[in-house]
Amino acid sequence: MSKYLLSIVWLILVLAACAPTSHNTINKPIDPKHPREDALQTNAIPLGDSLVVDTLVNKPASLVNLPVSQDGQIILSEGFYESEFKSYCLQPGTPSPSDRDAYLQAPLNSYRKDIVETALRNSLDKPNLDQKEIQLLLWSVVSGSNYNKLSWEVQNTATQLLTPKQIFQLKGGYAGMVKTAASFIPESNVKNIYNQMNNLFELGNSSYEAYERIAVPGGASVIHHPEYKKEQWYKQPEGYYVRYFPTNYRKVKVQVYVPKGSLDSTGKVNGKYLLFDPVTMMAIPANSNAQRLGIGAPIITVIRTVIQVESQLPHGNPKKPQTPATTPPAPKPYDPKAPPVSKPNNT
Repeated sequence: MSKYLLSIVWLILVLAACAPTSHNTINKPIDPKHPREDALQTNAIPLGDSLVVDTLVNKPASLVNLPVSQDGQIILSEGFYESEFKSYCLQPGTPSPSDRDAYLQAPLNSYRKDIVETALRNSLDKPNLDQKEIQLLLWSVVSGSNYNKLSWEVQNTATQLLTPKQIFQLKGGYAGMVKTAASFIPESNVKNIYNQMNNLFELGNSSYEAYERIAVPGGASVIHHPEYKKEQWYKQPEGYYVRYFPTNYRKVKVQVYVPKGSLDSTGKVNGKYLLFDPVTMMAIPANSNAQRLGIGAPIITVIRTVIQVESQLPHGNPKKPQTPATTPPAPKPYDPKAPPVSKPNNT
């Protein structure tokens, strides 16, 4: 009986390794004619790679049980992980994700990106905020709507997620901003979509469903690139793999795989932690015209271990200015006969 079960397992593994949907079959840059210039280049996964075996046989551990940095970045360990996160529509006027849509990872990019990223980042520390109010705030930002016309609930959400400077910028209204905002979404009807969003915010008494009908129209997405498969993994520059499975525009499952041997005995790479930051990236459709999604807080709130690490903002994000560092003197060898050194009293 055990030999029979073992043969079945090996058959499944062989089929998975040979199936084009089980590994990344694209070993070239994203098609320049396809609006995915901001997507990371994919790398082919060899047949029999540990990724294929580990992610088929092993059950994923919880991604949110891993420790995080003081900035909310997930500190990765070797293994296979997944968790569900709250996601947000950043491209009004496009269909919600469905089972037909394959998603990949790209740098966060939208109108007023800094404000969008700040809202998503700070939502990690405020899991009890209403997801709908956060979404309305993001729709108002990306559509260039007048902040002064937002409901009290949305403005209250803004004060909890944004800096006073950012709110001051938003209070400048939206005159002349629609044209700039439209450059981030190359759909022909974007101006009409944004005008409708602005009109609803101007009225100030519309239901969430009214905004949703405009921002997330019904109907199936249009598949442009069937060669991109939903199960494909995308290799990151740091050597780990990521893939996204949106349920809809409000929730996405994120899977991460860190191969064995990626980290040293201290759990680091070249003296630094391996960090995964969902907020600085967004999930975008690889094969269709479905929604672009910003990633926020985990669906399930857990108490997480926080480790203070040196700022390692990936993907070209600016670091905080630092004072010039001086090279510390080399430590003296330990001498057991030397008298103890007293620490100065700073009181």
